[in-house]
Amino acid sequence: MTDSDAPIRLEVERVRFSGETTRVTRVTVDGVTSERAFVLVAGVGVAATYFEFLAPTLAQHGPVYALDLPGFAGLPRPNEQPTAEYFAGQVQAVLEHYALENPVVLGHSMGTQVVTELLVRRPDLTHAVLVSPVINEAESAPGVQGIRFAQSAVHETPHLALTALSAYILCGVVYFLTVLPHMLRYRISERIGLVQAQTLFIRGELDRTSPRRFHTRLRQRARDARSWEIEGAAHSIINAHAIGVAELIRRHLGGSLARRGRMPAEQAAVPPAQHADAELVLGAIGSRAAEWVSTLRGDDRGIARAKRAHAKILWRAFRPRR
Repeated sequence: MTDSDAPIRLEVERVRFSGETTRVTRVTVDGVTSERAFVLVAGVGVAATYFEFLAPTLAQHGPVYALDLPGFAGLPRPNEQPTAEYFAGQVQAVLEHYALENPVVLGHSMGTQVVTELLVRRPDLTHAVLVSPVINEAESAPGVQGIRFAQSAVHETPHLALTALSAYILCGVVYFLTVLPHMLRYRISERIGLVQAQTLFIRGELDRTSPRRFHTRLRQRARDARSWEIEGAAHSIINAHAIGVAELIRRHLGGSLARRGRMPAEQAAVPPAQHADAELVLGAIGSRAAEWVSTLRGDDRGIARAKRAHAKILWRAFRPRR
């Protein structure tokens, strides 16, 4: 079996709205006939690469659209203030561009603020997933949030740390600090009551930026919500615990998920690679480096080639033995 047998298909495109650009990575899997899409929105400073495990897992149930918002992942910074409301408008433009009917929208970290604003303006959307939502208004001071982020970050994997670092470099310190005050001022616990969609909140057990009491408050204020915790996970559970996140989403959409619950770490974690060797590891590093360089150059074709190469490497590494 060769790389060309990998069932994953990936395309990179740009959507322009009001003079600003959002980069969209579309992921599909051969043989999947469901047309209901998943739209993934990452947190402050990071990029669609954060969804490298979650996107292909969800794509087994429908097409996935992972977004790089304006100003992130090497894209030009917007002329408008980078508020949650502004970014929600950009996400809505993506939905309209692809004529997506009632997609499942997922936000992680700051992306939960963006998705919440999208849901407020789009009451027709029926399902949403908010992973590691922020900001806990009881601890919204920048210094406190910095401490909470550090407390959570020590539990992340080295792989995730390198992925995040490369994304922060592309974002730049100036733009990160421009977005941060808007993120700290946003009160998701006040806005969530306006959301009509059935909402699933997911947090990691070790995530100090999105504590359990905060999740309880969000669930209680939401009109129709579920709240789940993944044991042993921290803030970036969409990466190392992508299997569990995808399973909770599947059960949420199917109506079989309890209102509250905990998922064991061993059930949620991405399993070890079954076919890892030096060639594969070097190939994965090389494809990520090629994507990073192409992003610096603004070369979407190069980004797409690198992402496809990386997706094939992951497929080789994690496919079941025969």
